[in-house]
Amino acid sequence: MSEENELLRRLFDLLEEYSRERNSPPLLEYHPPAELQELLELDRPAGQQDWDLLFDWIEKYLRYGVKTSSPAFLNRLWSGANPPSILAEMMVAATNTSADSYESAPVSILYEKHMIREMLRLAGFTHGEGQMTTGSSNANMVAMMCARNLLPERIKEDGLSGSRKLYAFVNKDAHYSMDKAANILGIGTGNLVKIPFNERGEMRVGELETAIRKVVREGGIPFFVGLTAGTTVRGAYDPIPEVLSLRDKYNFWLHVDGAWGGAAIMSDRLREKFMPRLNEVDSFTFDFHKMLGSALICNILLLNNSTHTLGTALAAGDTSYLFRDSDDNEVLDLGSVSLQCARRVDGLKMFLDWKFYGKEGFGKRVEHYLDLITYAGELVRSTPELELVAPRTSFNLCFRYKVPEGNAEAFNRRLRNALYHRGQGLVAIAYVEKKLVLRLVISNTQVTRETLEELFDRLVSIGRELVETGLQGTEGGMDPSGEGCGPACG
Repeated sequence: MSEENELLRRLFDLLEEYSRERNSPPLLEYHPPAELQELLELDRPAGQQDWDLLFDWIEKYLRYGVKTSSPAFLNRLWSGANPPSILAEMMVAATNTSADSYESAPVSILYEKHMIREMLRLAGFTHGEGQMTTGSSNANMVAMMCARNLLPERIKEDGLSGSRKLYAFVNKDAHYSMDKAANILGIGTGNLVKIPFNERGEMRVGELETAIRKVVREGGIPFFVGLTAGTTVRGAYDPIPEVLSLRDKYNFWLHVDGAWGGAAIMSDRLREKFMPRLNEVDSFTFDFHKMLGSALICNILLLNNSTHTLGTALAAGDTSYLFRDSDDNEVLDLGSVSLQCARRVDGLKMFLDWKFYGKEGFGKRVEHYLDLITYAGELVRSTPELELVAPRTSFNLCFRYKVPEGNAEAFNRRLRNALYHRGQGLVAIAYVEKKLVLRLVISNTQVTRETLEELFDRLVSIGRELVETGLQGTEGGMDPSGEGCGPACG
C-alpha cells in the first residue's frame, strides 16, 4: 500500500468513528480559549514531516470541535452537510482543480451550467444567466455591481467621479453584506438608504417610495433596491409585488436576497406564500448550504432577462492567457464572468445534492422546517418561563427567558452560554428593538419535535438554576471564556 493510500485509510477510519458519534451528546467538549490552546499544543515545531504528529492534530480537531450535525446545533443558518455534498467535497479535494475554464474543469463546468439552467427554470427566469459565488454576501455585491455598471453613466469605464450620486435602498434589517457592498463598490454606506419595517419586520413600501422621491428631487439616481427574503434575525420577507410597481415607475434594479428564506423556492406552496412574483425581479440569490444542507459554501446568483450582463459588468483586463471562449458561443469559461480568477468546484456539491433529493425532496424538507419552528413557537407560548419577543412570520423564532427581576439581557446571555458550555445546545443571540433575544432557526435534518422539547426543557432547567443562585440580577454578560459565570454555568 502506498503512503498516500495509507494516509487516506487512517483518515477514513477517524472520519468513520466521528460519523458514528457526531449526532450524539455532548455538542462539544468545551474549554475556554487559553485552556484549549494548551490542549492543542499549537507551539510544537513546524517542518517535522511527521504524519503521527499531524494525525494527532486531526484527532484534536475532531474531538474539540462543535458537532454541527448534532440536533443540539441550532445556532446558525446552516448545520451538518448532506452526504452527497460531503462526497463531493472529498472528490473536489482529491482532484484539486479550478472551475474557471472548460479547459481545466470540463465536467464541473457542465455540472454547474446544468444547475444554473435548473435554478433559472425554478425561479421562473425564462431568459437569464447565473453564476455560483462565494456566498450570498458576494452575490449581493455582484448584483449591485451589475446594476451600477449597466447605468448609462459609463461607471465601469469612467468611474464614479463624474456621475450623479447613486443610491441603493434596503430594509433596515437587511444583512450587513449590503453595507459592505455599498462600501466596496464606491456607492458609500451613507448612500445606502435603510427603510423602516413594520411590526412583522417587512419593509414599508410607502416609506421606500418617499425615500426614492427625495433622492430624485435632489438629483440623485435611485439605481438599486434590495429586498430580503427571510431576514437574518426575524425571518421577514419583504413584499415583492408592491415594490415591482415602484420599479416600473422609477426604473431601478430589483434584487432579492434569499440567502436564508430563498429556499422556499423548492416548495410551490411556500414560494407563493413568501415570494409571489419572484419571476419578475431582476436578480435573486439563495444559499444551498443553509436550509438545503449542502456543504459550505454553496451559493447561486440568478439574473433575469439577461444573457451577457455578467460579462458586461464584471469582465475586465486581458484574460487571453487563460480563457478560450469566443464571443459568439455560450460562456463555458465561467472565470471570465466572475469576480475571482480561480473558482472552487462548488457546482459538484449542488449537482449531486440536487440529483439525489430533487425539488420534491428539498421542498418537503423546507416545509418540515416550517412545521418544526411553528411547533417551537407553541412550546414557547405554553412555557410560563419563556416569552416571544417578535411575531414569528416564517422560519425564525425570537424569544427569551422571563426574568423575575434584574437585567434580562445579562440573564439570557448567561443562560445561552451555560447551555453551550455544558455541551447541551447552541442557539443564537441577536437584538430585536434593542432587546437581546434567543434566536432559534432550524436547518438541521436531525431536529425533531422531541429534540425541540428536550432543548426547551434544558433551557428552562438552567434558567431556574440561574434564578435560584441569584444570577438574574447580575449586570453585563459572560465573556467567551466563561469567567465570572459561576457554578450554574457548568
